[in-house]
Amino acid sequence: MTAAVAVAHAGHGAATTAWPPGVVVPVALAVTVALTYVAATAAYRRRRMRPWRPARTAAWLTGCALVVAALSPATAVAPDDASRHMLQHLLLGMLAPLALVLAAPVTLLLGVAPPGTRRAVGRVLRARPVHVLTHPVTAAFLHVGGMVVLYLTPLYALTTRSPLAHGAVHVHFLLAGYLFAWSLAGPDPAPRRPGTATRLVVLVAAGGAHAALAKLLYAHADRLPPGAEHAAADVEVAAQWMYYGGDVAEVLLAVAVLGGWYRRRARRGTGRAPAPRPVAAGR
Repeated sequence: MTAAVAVAHAGHGAATTAWPPGVVVPVALAVTVALTYVAATAAYRRRRMRPWRPARTAAWLTGCALVVAALSPATAVAPDDASRHMLQHLLLGMLAPLALVLAAPVTLLLGVAPPGTRRAVGRVLRARPVHVLTHPVTAAFLHVGGMVVLYLTPLYALTTRSPLAHGAVHVHFLLAGYLFAWSLAGPDPAPRRPGTATRLVVLVAAGGAHAALAKLLYAHADRLPPGAEHAAADVEVAAQWMYYGGDVAEVLLAVAVLGGWYRRRARRGTGRAPAPRPVAAGR
């Protein structure tokens, strides 16, 4: 998916009503990723003798569709269009990552991969550097910090002139957004993941920082982002997209975090043992 985002900005100049050549390849990649996941669910059903959850498949397809929507002519970005920049960032950095995370792709991989691959994935998940990287505080810093750097430094102005910089920023948004959602609400196995209370505190703090950045953009729309040639009214609209769109994404994240907590509590209340972690299957 990240390759798809990078290639998409080879010719991101003006908005068009037709699919530009630079979008055909990433859209094809997104479709391929979606179909690969569906094929893996069939393999999971054959190997495990039980169906993969349809809701997870729907989440993956939704995430892929949101990536395609962010790259489509409907949201194609003109260099002087701040609000469409912001819409792309919301789709790629907040909404699509949450949908992809809820699809539990690592769990699916562990359910269909050979033992050697499962052992390798398990070692990666238990590695200390991975624990640091996937801690909610680290993920929040990369996620929100990336937006602060983009909108409060000349980097944003550079992305309006350089397709390469534009694509690199969107790759960062997708990866950082995925990491943030995974650290908070991912159903995949995550050894040493902090408890629900810690994750909710991080989510509230990150949401507050995100809202503060949106308010700062709105209050200084005539000067921010630095070096960008946008009308103040356009930046104000973009700031509103950031503020209210971020609220929607953060509420969805909170629902996902609390939903996972509720399901775990319900399993304990009914006396059912939780399903074995797929990571252990390869030991």
